[in-house]
Amino acid sequence: MISIPLYKHGIRGGWRLWTILAAVTAMYFVIIVTMFDPELGAALSEFAKAMPELMSMFGMNYAGTTLVGFMSSYLYGFIMLVFPMVFSILTANRLVARQIDRGAMAYILASPISRKRIAYTQGNVLFTGVFMMILFSALVGIIAAEIFFPGELEISKFLMLNLGVLALQLFIGGICFLCSCIFNDTKFSVSFGAGIPSLAFIIQMISNVGDKLENAKYATFFTLFNTEGILAGEASAYWGIAILLAGGIILYSASIIVFSKKDIPV
Repeated sequence: MISIPLYKHGIRGGWRLWTILAAVTAMYFVIIVTMFDPELGAALSEFAKAMPELMSMFGMNYAGTTLVGFMSSYLYGFIMLVFPMVFSILTANRLVARQIDRGAMAYILASPISRKRIAYTQGNVLFTGVFMMILFSALVGIIAAEIFFPGELEISKFLMLNLGVLALQLFIGGICFLCSCIFNDTKFSVSFGAGIPSLAFIIQMISNVGDKLENAKYATFFTLFNTEGILAGEASAYWGIAILLAGGIILYSASIIVFSKKDIPV
């Protein structure tokens, strides 16, 4: 169902952005892994007590003395949330709304490809980029861990952590792609496509700060990605992953339907 020429064109159009974000993410992975020291746990805990609001805001609540817990706290509370999200925001807008805004979509629609196939292909371009970024980061994390701390990383838990963040980013990508398919104007596509996940992330950061604002987390989908619960093997954390996956599939499906039925200026 994918249009191979359109898919290749979409991949080529975003490889520079992907490379930059993936490289920076990989750099953070290597740095964080090399910083791991089981005896450092107490010192980090004291630092967190000295600046609890700041550390909690960025999801950096040190989780024990294991390598996977260390990586979860310092990589999956901010880095692995923000960088793939930025990729989704910019790529989703480029794939549909910007094409319409600049008139390039008229040439694509003039080809013998159905609208559903166009939307399905563009959605797969976005998903491929997000999936490969998370896969690349996970591989870098595993390789770095095996080089600097052989046998210390609990790979099964680490992979489940990456499945969770993939589900979250699939959901975020679905929001961005749906907004890009709804709006013909780039400014509206970006405003809503970036605004909704960014607002949700800000609410999540605020809810991490203190008890008075803790209930705000229930207003954001980020709370479904429970890193501590995933590492602890809690059923509720796995349900959160399942909900995000289902939600992402629904959002992408809705995007295809919207694009296939909308009025597009040509």
